[in-house]
Amino acid sequence: MAFMVKTMVGGQLKNLTGGLGSKEEKSDGEKSAAEAQGMTREEYEEYQKQLLEEKMEREAMYTQRKAERATLRSHFRDKYRLPKSDVDEAQIQLAGGDVELPKELAKMIEEDNEEEEGRSSVIGQLSNIQNIDLDSIKGKAQSTLDDLKQSAEKCTVM
Repeated sequence: MAFMVKTMVGGQLKNLTGGLGSKEEKSDGEKSAAEAQGMTREEYEEYQKQLLEEKMEREAMYTQRKAERATLRSHFRDKYRLPKSDVDEAQIQLAGGDVELPKELAKMIEEDNEEEEGRSSVIGQLSNIQNIDLDSIKGKAQSTLDDLKQSAEKCTVM
């Protein structure tokens, strides 16, 4: 009971007096953070330093991932001619500017580009049209090409 009264009133008195008492007047209930953790002061400082380094590593990895995603989004914006985003550009710059996509994402984009190239070619467009025999068209084109080669060989000018 006395402890509760002391903590309730003691905290209020410290606030009122502004903590004018010396810091050496610690009671048994008040300990430093290191003593509360059961460590020496040096161990506690090393522990805090390690926590800070881990936090910085996590933040760096998080920033890198955000930049990779921003790079992917900007790639698709370029591909589909959408307006650029300042937020994505800022995230890429924050990560150092030179961000590479993860291998899986780069592989997916490469496959998409190959499909797009196949669709954009003449044969790709013809495959979209139904009821056309592509094999016969390819055969006719090949035979025409062979005929042209033979006539070019017979040409006396060349």
